[in-house]
Amino acid sequence: MSHQIVKDLSTRYTVKKYDTSKRISDEDIAVIKEAIRLSASSINSQPWKFILVESDEGKQRLHDTFANKHQFNQHHAKEASHTLLLAYDPHFTKEKFVKRVDAEVSSGHLPANMRDSFMGAYAFAEMNTDESGYNGSWTKAQVYLALGNIMHTLARLGIASTPMEGVDNELIGEKFNDELEGHICEVALAMGYQNTNDDWNYGLPKARLAIEEIITVV
Repeated sequence: MSHQIVKDLSTRYTVKKYDTSKRISDEDIAVIKEAIRLSASSINSQPWKFILVESDEGKQRLHDTFANKHQFNQHHAKEASHTLLLAYDPHFTKEKFVKRVDAEVSSGHLPANMRDSFMGAYAFAEMNTDESGYNGSWTKAQVYLALGNIMHTLARLGIASTPMEGVDNELIGEKFNDELEGHICEVALAMGYQNTNDDWNYGLPKARLAIEEIITVV
């Protein structure tokens, strides 16, 4: 299939080795940031926080979070151009949702006279909130919507990536405590340009099930 979207996704793969000499341009970073901001979420909850690691100091902190486990991903912390930490709010309250609804009104997307009725959408969060106020399973799912959006954006820009659930959320919580502001990071995305000489995964064919096995049309 010749469609550009299919081409983008066919050439995207999980990078195993980055070229440390190449850095994502400021122009592309601006596009990536805006793509992050525009990511979809249930009831437009946006129950997340994103930490973009680009400085040497930040990379060293991220590198140090692999001290206890998942060392197979540690090299990405310093070799990738940037790494995005995607974190979710484990206690997304109705008071926090108010800020999102007010943004709906101020942007012109939601008529002011519908503000109160739209607040009722918080019921989706309440259905996923336990007695202690924890709704992290629901908010974490929203983070993965953003992750997919960002990975597709990177593919369109010709930027390589490595999604990593192999991260230590406890150490990330310690090392990036100030930036996370109570959010929890259990997945990260390394970004940059592949080292085509040393990356064993580069250029290999896609291994996916056939359309007929995964899609049923009714």
